[in-house]
Amino acid sequence: MLDPVIHPVNRLRICAVLRSVHALSDGGRLPNGGEMRFSALRDAVGLSDSALSKQLSALEEAGYVARHRDYGSMRGKDVVWVSLTPVGLAAFEGHVDALREIAEQ
Repeated sequence: MLDPVIHPVNRLRICAVLRSVHALSDGGRLPNGGEMRFSALRDAVGLSDSALSKQLSALEEAGYVARHRDYGSMRGKDVVWVSLTPVGLAAFEGHVDALREIAEQ
């Protein structure tokens, strides 16, 4: 079944990138789980900081992604980390399966 939270193309791309680099929070089913820097994700999906933050907020509200901030010596040195949650991974994989079914028809 298509997931309305993931369906917008930018959210689909965010989930795809996080999955492809194994940026999965605790409980992820893939090896080498971890996180991805916000800035690397931004560059990978080609969005501005504000656009990415808005899309992540929608995914985070659904429980699909998690974010946390490592505080540096000053605000400009803070690092925000993003990962796909187990719920988000399952939702993404289900969405991709639904897209494959549609494409095969």
